[in-house]
Amino acid sequence: MPNRSTIQTDKAPAAIGTYSQAIKVGDTVYLSGQIPLDPDSMELVGGDISVSIRRVFDNLTAVCEAAGGTLQNIVKLNIFLTDLGHFATVNEVMAEYFEQPYPARAAIGVASLPKGAQVEMDGVMVIE
Repeated sequence: MPNRSTIQTDKAPAAIGTYSQAIKVGDTVYLSGQIPLDPDSMELVGGDISVSIRRVFDNLTAVCEAAGGTLQNIVKLNIFLTDLGHFATVNEVMAEYFEQPYPARAAIGVASLPKGAQVEMDGVMVIE
C-alpha cells in the first residue's frame, strides 16, 4: 500500500494485541482504540469515569501528536461505553479537549471492553 506507515509512541499505552497504535495512509491516520491505561504502568487508571475519559483523551492526544497532528485533526470519533449513563460526562470532558468544529461522532453502548475498562475510543484523523 503506498504511503503507509505505522505510528507508535511511548507516551500512549503499547498495543496489547496484534494491532498498531495507528496507521497513516497518505494524509489519513486511523487511530486504534484507546482504553484508560496509564502508558507507564499499563494499568487502568482509578477514580470516577471522568478520570478514565481524560486518560483516553490523553492517550489519543499522544498518538495524534506522534502522527504529526492534534485531537483537532480528528474527523471521526467513536466512543464505546459499558454504561451509556456516562454519556453526559463524555460530553463535559470532551469539551475540555476539543474546539468547534467538533468531529463527527458515534457513542455506542457495549457489554464489555478489554481489561474491564468502562470506556474506549478510536478515530480517524486527517492531517492537512
